[in-house]
Parts: sequence; structure tokens; C-alpha cells
Amino acid sequence: MSEAKWYVVHTYSGYENKVKANIDKTIENRHLEEQILEVRVPMQDVVELKNGVQKATQKKMFPGYVLIHMIMNDDTWYVVRNTRGVTGFVGPGSKPVPLTDAEMAPLGIKQENIVVDFEVGDTVRVIAGAWADTVGVIQALNIPKQSLTINVELFGRETPVEISFAEVKKM
Repeated sequence: MSEAKWYVVHTYSGYENKVKANIDKTIENRHLEEQILEVRVPMQDVVELKNGVQKATQKKMFPGYVLIHMIMNDDTWYVVRNTRGVTGFVGPGSKPVPLTDAEMAPLGIKQENIVVDFEVGDTVRVIAGAWADTVGVIQALNIPKQSLTINVELFGRETPVEISFAEVKKM
């Protein structure tokens, strides 16, 4: 199996988040989690001055572009290329060109691999993020994506939630 690399996809301007959501939904529906690992719309923190008041906001680093960490093959190329809002991959002709490590460095996207001793069925406590202080049982591990899925009680129902390895602690 080949190695996953970062690719740049050109989208209609203003559709970056919609394209990300559509690709994420397609990954889930077609069970491509092992081939398309991550979809990102790179953002940067900007301080704006409006009416004499400074306000911190986030802006897209590259309007009209989405970064995808994936293993390039016919299936993944087809899924991404035929997503609504995508105009094509960045590269000569129809051949996508992956980003080099030097090109990825200034974007601040680091792939640190966290080694964990979790297994499916272990109980963990979420220590950061929106689900902080929540306790759950691991339902699934996604090693390439560095995340796990736990069931959380939400509105009286068990709901699966995907959480990064860095946000949980084994109990």
C-alpha cells in the first residue's frame, strides 16, 4: 500500500467548508477512512480593527483551496474530484501533485504520532476539548487518524463521538 500524502484541491470560492463537509460525509458513507485520512481548510488567527475595537478572528489561509491527506488511487481521486464544489486537484493536467514536507512546514500541520495503550472496550476520560470530563468506553480506534470513537450520552441517547488521542486519558 502506498503512503498517504497531502494534496491541494481547488474549490469554488466560499465553498471550502461545504466541500470539506461533503468529502467527510462521503468518506463515512463509502468507508474510505483508511484511504482519505484528513480534510482541512487551513485557517489563521487575525486581529482586525473595527470601529476602534480589536477583534481576533480566523480567516482562511488559502481561499478557494482545501488540503486533503490521502492515499492517491482511482477510487479516492474519483470521490474527491466528483464532490460538489470541487473544480479539480492542483497539478499539471489531471495529475495531482502532492505537497512536499518543505511546503507543509509553514502551514503548521504536523503529524506527530502518539503512541497509546488503549484498546477497544477500555474506559477513558476526555481531558480536553468540547467533551472535557466526559467518560466513555472506546468503540473504535483509528490509528492513522490518531483518533478514537467513544459513546457519549447525549439527550438520553448513546451517541458516537470521535476524539483525538491527545484529548483522552485511560482510567
